[in-house]
Amino acid sequence: MSSDSTPYDDEIAALHAEIASDPLDDAEAFRVRYLGRKSGAVGALMGRMGEAPPETRRALGQKLNALKAAAEARLAEATEQAASAPVAAVDADGRPLDLTLPGRVPAPDAPGGLHVLTSTLADILGIFRAFGFSVERGPEIEDDWHNFTALHFPPDHPARDMQDTFFLEPPPPDGRGILLRTHTSPVQVRVMEREKPPIRVVAPGRVYRNEAISYKSFCLFHQVEGLVVDEGVSFADLKAMLTAFAEAFFGREVSMRFRPSFFPFTEVSAEVDVWWDTAAGAAGVRTGADGRWMEILGSGMVDPAVLENVGIDAERYTGYAFGMGVERLAMLRHGIADIRLLYENDLRFLTQF
Repeated sequence: MSSDSTPYDDEIAALHAEIASDPLDDAEAFRVRYLGRKSGAVGALMGRMGEAPPETRRALGQKLNALKAAAEARLAEATEQAASAPVAAVDADGRPLDLTLPGRVPAPDAPGGLHVLTSTLADILGIFRAFGFSVERGPEIEDDWHNFTALHFPPDHPARDMQDTFFLEPPPPDGRGILLRTHTSPVQVRVMEREKPPIRVVAPGRVYRNEAISYKSFCLFHQVEGLVVDEGVSFADLKAMLTAFAEAFFGREVSMRFRPSFFPFTEVSAEVDVWWDTAAGAAGVRTGADGRWMEILGSGMVDPAVLENVGIDAERYTGYAFGMGVERLAMLRHGIADIRLLYENDLRFLTQF
């Protein structure tokens, strides 16, 4: 036997040939067959080095290392082939799919559906129409006067700052800057400028605020604001109207409360909460201890200064106003946890409604 010959040369040569000719159909099976810790052929030969004559072990180790390197190179090749091979597409029953075929065109009479915000807004407006309110709409691009000044926002109010408002033109000293409206209250101002009491309107529409987007806030959302101005209007009328709305929207079992608050354009002011039962996942019905109060709207008696700003006699007339977010009501009614779902156009979400 020559100095570089070993007792396992024939087996090593046979494994080299076998590894080189392997079709690499299954990378994992190849790894187990040749490089597996317990049953791999290369490892089995390495485990028998102690049986070889001492003078051949150096050469044997070199040859076994070369065999292992060849097996690892072929394994890398097999893995690369598996990664680049197209994945066979199958349907839910395991039958092959031809992804080159054109998609199925919906039938002309396939039913569509309303977006959950559209249907929620329609329900809100339907309730207020039944209560005798008319619907008024106005421009989404407003001036500072209608959006802030006429509503008794002081010049240094934080809502005027760029971090809250999208200004298209910075407000000059006369307070007539151009902006994306931050609420639909400007529609109420325009109605009061145009009409004399009695006034009974709701104003739906998109509004914009420069807020960080998260699960509970978005840079745009929808509001419905209401206004009633007449002789002898009181806070009791406001409370009765909002209670009737909550019962019509959530059901007569709704649990609700009024909390004192502050808004520049109303005095006195209140926020309205309904009970969110986290265990049952339904808004308004209090079935257990698990839950919390969720705000649905702000409201109050119209500040006399607002009436005077639009030319209505505040000594003769009083009024109340309220504003609610359509997204919040839709989320409460349907158990939606993230406002961003309403704007992502994901059919898996939208078709639930």
